[in-house]
Amino acid sequence: MQKPSAGPHKVKASSANGGGTSVILKESKDKTPAKKILKTKKPSMPVHEAYSDDYDEDRNRRDGKTSNNGLSLGTNNYARAESKSSQDQLRQLLFTVKAVRRGEFSARLPVGQEGIIAEIGEVLNDIIEMNENMANEFVRVRSTVGQEGKMTERVSLGSVKGAWATSVDSVNMLIGDLVQPTTEVARVITSVARGDLSQKMFLEIDGRTVKGEFFRIGTTVNAMVDQLNSFASEVTRVAKEVGTEGKLGGQADVRGASGIWRDLTDNVNNLAGNLTDQVRNIAKVTTAVAKGDLSQKITVDAKGEIFELKNTINVMVDQLSSFAAEVTRVAKEVGTEGRLGGQADVKGVSGTWKDLTDNVNGLANNLTAQVRNIAKVTTAVAKGDLSQKITVDARGEILELKNTINVMVDQLNSFAYLRVSPCRHDAFVFQQLVV
Repeated sequence: MQKPSAGPHKVKASSANGGGTSVILKESKDKTPAKKILKTKKPSMPVHEAYSDDYDEDRNRRDGKTSNNGLSLGTNNYARAESKSSQDQLRQLLFTVKAVRRGEFSARLPVGQEGIIAEIGEVLNDIIEMNENMANEFVRVRSTVGQEGKMTERVSLGSVKGAWATSVDSVNMLIGDLVQPTTEVARVITSVARGDLSQKMFLEIDGRTVKGEFFRIGTTVNAMVDQLNSFASEVTRVAKEVGTEGKLGGQADVRGASGIWRDLTDNVNNLAGNLTDQVRNIAKVTTAVAKGDLSQKITVDAKGEIFELKNTINVMVDQLSSFAAEVTRVAKEVGTEGRLGGQADVKGVSGTWKDLTDNVNGLANNLTAQVRNIAKVTTAVAKGDLSQKITVDARGEILELKNTINVMVDQLNSFAYLRVSPCRHDAFVFQQLVV
């Protein structure tokens, strides 16, 4: 036979329109069907008071102490006082729960009392304290991670279980999921700032492909790195070809570039294009000068030092043209037309060009002085004046010509002397001279 349960009585009270006769169902200890007990109570009597009256009546019946209405007056008064205390505790519990509902986690239910309500209060206080700790942790982590940038900080509530542990783990996983893409972006951007364009964002975290905004940010950052790589490679190639290897005409081709990258590419190409045009024009003119063509000049647009170089080369070509024209004129006048005394006049020349001009003029002067001196002496001889001799400084073949003419003049002088001498052997002497 099963032993009856020793648990407390369980009572259910119901009333119609808040008053009149109530039916109280009372379950016995041996789980037998509840029996109906009819009792009359005041309309304003709470449920817990009905429970207390029924409990006191049952106890008095067992003790054989009943009043005229079936209740012990002393016991009933005690029950009512105890009921009032329970109401106060329940009211405090209600106030505390409402405060927690408003988010006031500093609220606590007073402790130190006994009974089931006191036990409920202790458990409730523990729950409120746990919520308060969690709220404080959220604030701390928000400040530490979100404002101070300490990405490794996480929520910690100590040793918790169940939904508390699940909540903490979920928040920490959320922080990790948010921090990981940020860390990846920072890693890639730091590498780019250091000139390392080999790094890219990982689009998978712990084997999971990132999605949404994280995926968009990742693909955008990686596209930026790709464009920087392409731009750097093309600029390096063009700079090497044009600036180092001398392969003019190179152009950078950065596919898919737009905005500032398109502008940078265009600027590099303009630089290479301008440099190519300028160098090729300079090469064309200097090559023409080297071949003796002084009709070419640099006409390409240029600024700065390239403009100065352009002007310098054009001035050089002008001076060379002037020098060549003057030398040609003097050479033609003196050497071809026989007009002695001509001098080259090259305006604004200096250095070697001045020396060359002076040398040409020195040549013309020497040639003029020598030819004129020779002409003077030969003219005097032709006129029978044998007193003149060539006295101009001369060298080389001109010196030989000078000496020959002077010897001729001396011989003619001797011949003239013999012709007027009375000696008889003059004919013999002249004959010997002629021989």
